[in-house]
Amino acid sequence: MTDLRTDGAATGAGDRSRPRAALPALCATQITSWGIVYYAFPVLLPHLTADTGWSTSAATAAFSAALLVSAVAGIPVGRILDRRGPRAVMTAGSLLAVAAVLTVALAPDLYVFTLGWLMAGVGMAATFYQPAFAAVTRWWGPDRVRALTVVTLVGGLASTVFAPLTATLADHLSWRATYAVLAVILAAVTVPAHALALRAPWPPAPPAAPTTDRTPIARSRPFLLLALAFTVSGFAMHAVVFGLVPLLSERGADPSTAAWALGLGGAGQTLGRTLYATLARRTGVTTRTATLIAAGGATTAALALVPGPIPLLILLAVLAGVVRGNLTLLHATAVTDRWGTAHYGRLSALLAAPATVAAALAPWAGAALAGSTGGYDGLFLVLALASAVAAVVATGAGLMPAASPRTRDSSGPGR
Repeated sequence: MTDLRTDGAATGAGDRSRPRAALPALCATQITSWGIVYYAFPVLLPHLTADTGWSTSAATAAFSAALLVSAVAGIPVGRILDRRGPRAVMTAGSLLAVAAVLTVALAPDLYVFTLGWLMAGVGMAATFYQPAFAAVTRWWGPDRVRALTVVTLVGGLASTVFAPLTATLADHLSWRATYAVLAVILAAVTVPAHALALRAPWPPAPPAAPTTDRTPIARSRPFLLLALAFTVSGFAMHAVVFGLVPLLSERGADPSTAAWALGLGGAGQTLGRTLYATLARRTGVTTRTATLIAAGGATTAALALVPGPIPLLILLAVLAGVVRGNLTLLHATAVTDRWGTAHYGRLSALLAAPATVAAALAPWAGAALAGSTGGYDGLFLVLALASAVAAVVATGAGLMPAASPRTRDSSGPGR
């Protein structure tokens, strides 16, 4: 168990300095930022390509570039978060995201459109889950799993809220005007929320967990193996999300039913996140990591091997969503469960960067693999195998020297 004196957020002073408005503010800004900067794009993509004549692949490449930029920018953003806290970072990120969305809306050509998305990538790094997780982890200390669950539960509703809203706006406005309206909403919600609700003192970082050698954590074998496991698993999970509708279509589902299956998978993610705290209390971190990654592979294999009926496939899609929901919180707590909170922002950004790159490449690579494997059932079998390999790699990430009892995270043992 953690000696509470080693975590500034767990002390009495930390509790007094914890901003009461931070959690509801972060919930509001996550659902708004994800909904507008991320989920509005696939809704508006057909409208903007029809209006501009730009190819779908070119417009999608600009969006994918934003994800790649966010992976790279997240590393320096994480360092700043560790030192200074989230207020300035997330407020500046919100302002940049608003400017990026307006740039996209006003872009006269594909080059300016791409520039807008590159700006959005930096905004993503400063406003999406990683900085929010850093804020919650430092301020909430031993209570962070509960707080992280709340943030991700609400954030998981971003597509539920903003996809229909974006579609409704697009029915009455041009795609440019729709993005302009969304930029106004983004500015009205996220800028004041970050500027006003995150003003509490930033607790000092607790001492770093001692190690038996002088290898920096980010270059240690456990860290590198964990990053590899998350990258392979993340690629597989994102490819499954983008491949689910085509897979169900191959099995005879109509487009509406396939879309409902995808949406219900998102509902499964929300359900999964409510279960993570119990799982964290009852399992060690390495067992939990390998089990969840393996469970993702098992649901993917089931989708590949079960021919039907469609209701059973939809149930499997929901179960896959449950696993993905748990994996989100697994990633959020991976650093603190192993190395404490001292360098959470930087280490979590380094851990997330390759997985974010893999997620950006997953739609294209998944489609290419589907062509070379004879269809989406073959693709899903390959992805299931990849998840199994990632689960094995994750077990190796747990073979590390035990941390001192004074710095061991309260979520559970390291193995």
